[in-house]
Amino acid sequence: MTTDISAPAAIVLPEEAEVLGDDSSSIRLLTDASATGGAVSSLEVRMAAGVDGASPHFHTRSSELFYVIDGELQVLADDKIMTVGAGGSLVVPKRMIHAFGAAPGAPARVLIALTPGVERFDYFRLLGRIRDGEATADDLMASQDRFDNHFVGAPNWWAEREAGRR
Repeated sequence: MTTDISAPAAIVLPEEAEVLGDDSSSIRLLTDASATGGAVSSLEVRMAAGVDGASPHFHTRSSELFYVIDGELQVLADDKIMTVGAGGSLVVPKRMIHAFGAAPGAPARVLIALTPGVERFDYFRLLGRIRDGEATADDLMASQDRFDNHFVGAPNWWAEREAGRR
């Protein structure tokens, strides 16, 4: 049997993954699109209880898979807000508005994959520079097309997140 292999296997050993963030929220960069021939980009996100993950946004080129490894993930998908527990998953199709964070009172550890892949490691590094005061929100807004991360308003999401903090 002959198969068409367009890229080598993308293997990331645990000690090789770049980790960004701090004790409340961290990201392990697993595979970027260039490592998979554009097939997928993936990362692992850890958030302490109630910590916000991604603000409401959508992607024009990729669908996004969330697999909850541990804890509980609160997710906005279109206009629905739901909680997905360990072992659960969600696929958000391209162009659907979505956001996520650890559920109130519960931490979350989540595998996230975008397919087809988008070069996104520099996006997460930019978020770190913003956190450290080395870049601004204007830099983030200017990068929306490059990283296919288009931010939108979603007052219902923020109202729900704020209610969970009370």
